[in-house]
Amino acid sequence: MNNDIKNAKIVVSKERKAIIQLEKKFSDLEFKKNLKEAIDTIYRCKGKVIVTGLGKSGIVAQKIVSTFNSTGTYSMFLHSSDSLHGDLGLIKPEDTIIIISKSGDTSEIKRLVPVFKEFQNKIILITANKNSKLAKDADIVLETSINEEACPYNLAPTSSSTVSLVLGDAIAIALLQKRGFTKENFALFHPGGTLGKKLLLKVEDIMHKGDEVPIVNINEWMKNVIYTISSKRLGCAIVTEKGKIKGIITDGDLRRMLERNTSIEKVKAKDVMSKNPKTIPGNTLAVNALEIMERNKITQLIVSNNKNRIDGIIHMHTLVELGLK
Repeated sequence: MNNDIKNAKIVVSKERKAIIQLEKKFSDLEFKKNLKEAIDTIYRCKGKVIVTGLGKSGIVAQKIVSTFNSTGTYSMFLHSSDSLHGDLGLIKPEDTIIIISKSGDTSEIKRLVPVFKEFQNKIILITANKNSKLAKDADIVLETSINEEACPYNLAPTSSSTVSLVLGDAIAIALLQKRGFTKENFALFHPGGTLGKKLLLKVEDIMHKGDEVPIVNINEWMKNVIYTISSKRLGCAIVTEKGKIKGIITDGDLRRMLERNTSIEKVKAKDVMSKNPKTIPGNTLAVNALEIMERNKITQLIVSNNKNRIDGIIHMHTLVELGLK
């Protein structure tokens, strides 16, 4: 095996073992008690959860904050160094503090503790050293010691930062479930993502409407129908009579007509249209519109809220471009 690949695999193996070591802590009564208390403390927090750390621990703290916020736990990152120069103003008495420090002896963070104590904030510490000065000052200690870092010199924070990150994820998801946080809630926090689009985006938000909608009269000559289909570029024309929906003519209908007729001079829309076209209300989720199209093997749906009035039209291409398929 190539040495580069071999060395990379060793890193993955060491970090995997560190996560297994963390998992085994869930059998330890003290760890379980402290973890339960930490989750309950955050759940009951009336303010925000402030997560702080320095170096790699600071980066892990930022990721945990991001995960907390996206799963229903209001959180902010506090830079351990910058906070000493004014950022402490964001702290309120009702806030809960999470400190990440492998050594439990980070000097910048130790200087913050008196401020946390002054505000009477609950302090949760994630550390590999439960006998450290920070551990003595914390209200709840989550011990995350590991056998070794993935670094060959056992120096660079690798396995330790991974374990802290995994524990942060575990707390975030435990809180998500404790709060009854749903996928609909998640979608509201991620409106630009695929899940957000599937759960929030409605047909009326993305349909073609107004002058974009290809509409022809039931007695329109096919020459004009074809022009309408081509100019609107939606692959169809909605056929109406006195404003009411009577049918639809698609590209497929045109092909079948041309197979039957050598001349279209005396053919009208009513002779070619498919009657009783499928319609969909505007407040339908876009992802449900896609399911209807796929099930019926069609590429367009007329948007109508009362079966007679045309509110718009939606094309499968639009749904595909939005990443719903």
